[in-house]
Amino acid sequence: MIRAHGTRVVSAVILGLLALGAAYVGGPLFLLCWTIGALLIFWEWCAVAEVSPRNAALALGGAGLVGAAVTIALGAPAAAMLWVLAGAVAAASFARPSVWAAAGVLYGAALLVPIVLLREDARLGFVAVLFLFAVVWATDVAALYVGRYVGGARLAPRISPAKTWSGAVGGTIAGVAAGILLLFAMRVALGAAHVLVALAVTVSAQAGDLFESWVKRQFGVKDASGIIPGHGGLMDRLDGFIAAALFAFLFGAWRAGPGAAAEGLLQW
Repeated sequence: MIRAHGTRVVSAVILGLLALGAAYVGGPLFLLCWTIGALLIFWEWCAVAEVSPRNAALALGGAGLVGAAVTIALGAPAAAMLWVLAGAVAAASFARPSVWAAAGVLYGAALLVPIVLLREDARLGFVAVLFLFAVVWATDVAALYVGRYVGGARLAPRISPAKTWSGAVGGTIAGVAAGILLLFAMRVALGAAHVLVALAVTVSAQAGDLFESWVKRQFGVKDASGIIPGHGGLMDRLDGFIAAALFAFLFGAWRAGPGAAAEGLLQW
């Protein structure tokens, strides 16, 4: 048990450092890392959903994700969604179950596109990414340990029996606190709106976690894969982050436009 916990901690630290390093460097390296992540997420999704023929789905859907990444790199983010939709339609046309094949492409794109476009904001992009990391990571850790040691009523027993209301509340408090502390450390002028934004991000992260649990439950799967020692699959680790990043980008883009989504998220 102790050895397994140690493996889990080491894996989490390594992944966290890689994510922080790529976020700091930004640019092509950041885009490459999240493109690879999106492709792995799509690969795991196809395995969980028993998409067949899997190779055809991976090739067609993967081409859509790579095409989206290339168009973002070329400065045409609007065209990225055309690539995503084309990949989803192509995967659905040649693989079954078609709905799940298409949904896998969209899920991979939900990881890739929002976080990359948030990071591209020259002034607040790096801060926005760090803010998401802080909120989501604190939410995950606090929800796990508060739920484990406090226990109590189950949050969604039919979807994820291990999750509790105490863990959800603990995760929410920790996520909001971590987000605010991060913004304070990065010298962002704070206001009451930032508390509400952090709250919305942590709730989105927990909803994303439940969604992924629901998907796996449809197919009787415990872990999306075994590629991360002690953690399962990449989809298992990034489920909350995907939903949080998607919310953050859409909200920021709604306020300030897609090209300034980080400012729309954090500038009040």
